[in-house]
Amino acid sequence: MLHLLTIDPTAIDWARAQFALTAIYHWLFVPLTLGLGLIMSIMETKYYRTGDAFWRQTAQFWQRLFGINFAMGVATGIILEFEFGTNWSNYSWFVGDIFGAPLAIEGIVAFFMESTFVAVMYFGWEKVSRGFHLASTWLTWLGATISAWWILVANSWMQYPVGCEFNPDTMRNEMTSFLDVALSPFAIDKFCHTVTSAWVIGGVFVVAVSAWYLLKKREAERVMAVKSLRIGAIVGLIAAVLAAITGDESAYKVAEVQPMKLAAMEALYNGGEDQSLTAVAWVNPFQQPDYQNEAEAPLRIAIPNGLSILATRTLHGYVPGVNDLLKGYTREDGTIEPPAQEKMNRGKLAIVALSNYRELCAQEKKADSQELKDQIASSKLQQLAILQENFKYFGYGYIKDEAELVPFIPINFWAFRIMVGLGTLFVLFFAFILFLDWKKKDISSMKWLLLTSIILVPLAYICSESGWLVAEFGRQPWTIQDMLPVGASVSDIGSSAVATTFWLFLALFTALLAVEINIMLKQIKRGLEK
Repeated sequence: MLHLLTIDPTAIDWARAQFALTAIYHWLFVPLTLGLGLIMSIMETKYYRTGDAFWRQTAQFWQRLFGINFAMGVATGIILEFEFGTNWSNYSWFVGDIFGAPLAIEGIVAFFMESTFVAVMYFGWEKVSRGFHLASTWLTWLGATISAWWILVANSWMQYPVGCEFNPDTMRNEMTSFLDVALSPFAIDKFCHTVTSAWVIGGVFVVAVSAWYLLKKREAERVMAVKSLRIGAIVGLIAAVLAAITGDESAYKVAEVQPMKLAAMEALYNGGEDQSLTAVAWVNPFQQPDYQNEAEAPLRIAIPNGLSILATRTLHGYVPGVNDLLKGYTREDGTIEPPAQEKMNRGKLAIVALSNYRELCAQEKKADSQELKDQIASSKLQQLAILQENFKYFGYGYIKDEAELVPFIPINFWAFRIMVGLGTLFVLFFAFILFLDWKKKDISSMKWLLLTSIILVPLAYICSESGWLVAEFGRQPWTIQDMLPVGASVSDIGSSAVATTFWLFLALFTALLAVEINIMLKQIKRGLEK
């Protein structure tokens, strides 16, 4: 694996850019699929319970919008998975036995499940019973949710690798416990937070479309708009509150297993006990701060002891900052976290030991005497002992400068605050709508509120994408946390090839997004009419 250090840095940048581009576009479709799927299922349930044709029409309307979005999500998702083989073949080889398992289950079980029942949902209204059709609608949404589960399990394993063991003979990480991978606490937190945030987008979207009908005074859709707005707001409020709760739990897990990410999110340069939670501070969005010489970000307004509570669940808990993580520190349980330079040195020892072990294996096959084989076997054991002793820091051996271990702080700092700020806004927005509804106020006459509802749609996506920016930028430079850096994960291919496909994908995905928006708007303008 030593040759991985010679990969063209430009190819690494283009591979990262292409994957980020695909992931960002893909995530424009996925949350609406999950959120709208839940809401349309609730509406069809009301049709099943009441037999009222109004609810059937309403469910069919939202299902049409769901289907358009669903198709676009499938198209971008397939490309995303292929990129693991084309652009990240070293990563795929190193951990394919683990990472590939949840993706395979997602494709074989969840994707086929939702693909099967989505056909019944669209074409089975007159062909199956109301109960079976309702079950198909819920199973379509459940299949999409299960699909998200397995994809998030795979992503969470990259953030918190568990249930695996490195095999020096195959040069691969191999799974030792499927349950540890599938039921990782990090995966559970990420799934709950991600899915509930997707429900928020579904709620915002339904409220916005309903608000548009009320603004246009479309009498044919007026009743549908009022009732859909109510359901969208209820789902949105519950989801926003759940997203806040699961987000808090997710942040606690990040503090435990990815402390550098938390330090970047908070622009915390020097940690300690009784740490305050930053509400706002001036962090230059375009420049990495001088964290070695700055005590804290300027113009900082903070909540006393808030970060200690968030990260340790205690009022006076110790939270390490960027410099503590680079220089080494003592954890609250008394264990010593070594400095970054020591980790890098030990990582290099592990890499050299692995290389020596592989060479000794080759020599052993060619040895023509038992005595020589015994000597080689003894040397192999020595190298294995060195490898096992230092393998925890294997990935650090590829790091050339400890500054690489610090993610770009401005993106993490501001993306986190955008996510939290907009999430709070959605809680207040949905609560206000439901309060007005409870008071029997005529929302259709409040033009400012209806316009606000529409404006919040792009803000909901900004909030969701900001969360992913924190999740992925915060773990840099790692593809797999503390195990494999990005520079050692890419395929050894020319940068020009990746750059060319980057621009092709940009054009393709932009066209797909434009097509989806166009079709969506046409369907919304048509309204209940088929």
